Amino acid sequence: MAAINSVTDLVREGDIAVITLNSPPVNALSSNVRDGLHDGFKAAIEDPDAKAIVLICDGRTFIAGADISEFGGASKGASLFDVQNLMENSPKPVIAAIHGTALGGGLEVALVAHYRVAVPSAKVGLPEVNLGLLPGAGGTQRLPRIVGAQKALEMMTSGSHVGAKAANAMGLVDEVVEEGKLREGAIAFAKRVLAENLPLKKVRDREVSADPQVFADFRKANARKFRGFKAPESNIQCIEAAVNLPFDEGLKVERQLFMELVTGAQSAAQRYVFFAERQANKIPDVGPEVETLPIKSVGVIGAGTMGGGISMNFLNAGIPVKIVEMKQEALDRGLGVIRKNYENTAKKGRLTQDDVEKRMAALSGSLELSDLADCDLIIEAVFENMEIKKDIFAKLDKIAKPGAILASNTSYLNVDEIASATSRPESVIGLHFFSPANVMRLLEIVRGDKTSKPVIATSMKLAKTIGKVGVLVGVCPGFVGNRMLSQRQQQAQALVAEGAMPWDVDRVLYDFGFPMGPFAMSDLAGLDIGWSAEKSSSSTIREVLCEMDRRGQKTGAGYYDYDENRNAKPSPVTEKIIQDFAAKAGTNPRKIEDDEILERTIFTMINEGAKILEEGKAIRASDIDIVWINGYGWPVYRGGPMHYADSIGLPKVLERLKHYQAQMGDAFKPAALLEKLAGEGKGFKDL
Repeated sequence: MAAINSVTDLVREGDIAVITLNSPPVNALSSNVRDGLHDGFKAAIEDPDAKAIVLICDGRTFIAGADISEFGGASKGASLFDVQNLMENSPKPVIAAIHGTALGGGLEVALVAHYRVAVPSAKVGLPEVNLGLLPGAGGTQRLPRIVGAQKALEMMTSGSHVGAKAANAMGLVDEVVEEGKLREGAIAFAKRVLAENLPLKKVRDREVSADPQVFADFRKANARKFRGFKAPESNIQCIEAAVNLPFDEGLKVERQLFMELVTGAQSAAQRYVFFAERQANKIPDVGPEVETLPIKSVGVIGAGTMGGGISMNFLNAGIPVKIVEMKQEALDRGLGVIRKNYENTAKKGRLTQDDVEKRMAALSGSLELSDLADCDLIIEAVFENMEIKKDIFAKLDKIAKPGAILASNTSYLNVDEIASATSRPESVIGLHFFSPANVMRLLEIVRGDKTSKPVIATSMKLAKTIGKVGVLVGVCPGFVGNRMLSQRQQQAQALVAEGAMPWDVDRVLYDFGFPMGPFAMSDLAGLDIGWSAEKSSSSTIREVLCEMDRRGQKTGAGYYDYDENRNAKPSPVTEKIIQDFAAKAGTNPRKIEDDEILERTIFTMINEGAKILEEGKAIRASDIDIVWINGYGWPVYRGGPMHYADSIGLPKVLERLKHYQAQMGDAFKPAALLEKLAGEGKGFKDL
């Protein structure tokens, strides 16, 4: 065996040269890997006794993609194009042997091999779109030539991974070999290529055709999903180039669009989010040495929308759940909703009926809190009322076994006060799930003053187990997400009081990239959440709407009027109510520009984020961004509120806040941290 460099070996088995790559953890295409591949292929091609070349990777995966950490830096060593040219133009057959994942640049390397073999568990894909990019090493031109334009469109704009069996069916993989015997299988395949004198197939030489209507239909079908994002459209244009232009001309289109994306603000934001999500798992004072607690069974108190959704997360991960309710009717309804949700998923083909029954078998219901005595984790998901929560935790204190984690799904209340109702505050933590809890990715993990490190470590690990993005936050009203949201809500209401219409505010935030604005969101959730008919006094626009039975989408009217398909249109009724309030308050409504709406709703959130950092209620600015992207629909291509502030410059945010403070008072008073960073020419990223 000859070592080519520190990550690449070359060995000959008979007349087959085997190049082995071993660059943990995922064989990413760093400069060292590219050099190893380049020199390895050069040596194999020059070896007169080697008749075919197999490329295989050690470790848990084939080449899993580019080394993102090198993006934006000066390139060194062999380029990926140098490696690909050497492989594609090799006078000897080149076979790529795939296990684990061949993603992005990894698949682009495999695509220049003459043949590809894979084990059944392997997955392939071009996920660059998720980083605001497109495959920049010929992938946009080669993939359509193998799988056709339609399949390439689906794969490249979703970034989805395709299993070996499906890849084989679409011609992307030439043979699926036995699991665990990739090396033997790939060498046997190479020998067959030689024995049968099979041609050196170059993907670039294949033809691909598609009707222009294919592209028009695809754009139309995905318009909502792709809204605001640049990368999907650039990927589509590259596939059009593959269909309409010679290979080398198509490569030029790919290169130009790649450079536009890689140097643009959207991809910078999406790459930032990629790393920020991983960073959120790192808790400075809770290292890997802190042992986690075993969670083999979970109790949930409350079988309503939240309790049911929370339970499904654990059932999906194979963890048994016991739900407790006060009345049999509420319990039956809750268990019925969970079953119905699973059966709807099964109808869509995303679960088998067997899966549904398995999950339901792991779920049991009870009317007795004492039945939670053996649970490792108990999550309270009842009405947002401090006295009720403290009463439940006092009872749990007497019932739960020693060492059990006691969690509250509170979205606003003081976790330390809840913990004070127990004799074991070190076991109490906030687990704030977002609605719908079985769908939303965010889990705000609220650390109390006395919460123990093993409880924190277990909660962070558990978030991953149930497919959530866990972010650790401190105790304060509303924690990170809702505390910042309340600033936006206050400004949205104030803007309406001053002359903007709800649909003006919603439109500006929708155009910024949110799935919907605050008033459309209120209509969707129901204006009567937290509203009581007995206590209602027509003192706010919302109260008047509720009193008129305009309670949102469910009643066909709220801030907006809705047709039978729940399509919204501005409501003259709401407009009249707003005008009446203005007349009563003696205010003169004014025309409010879009810029003011955006600055007042977004910049006050950024300012609140700065205060949260000042107070140490979030560990890092990027954690705040991850909360907002995964819990509140902040557009990922803008990287979260704190990243957005850095991207437009903190001096601008500071100047506008001071401008509004001078006009409207201290609701806009800049946080000390914001003043300090702007004054030093720094950003939140520098903290």
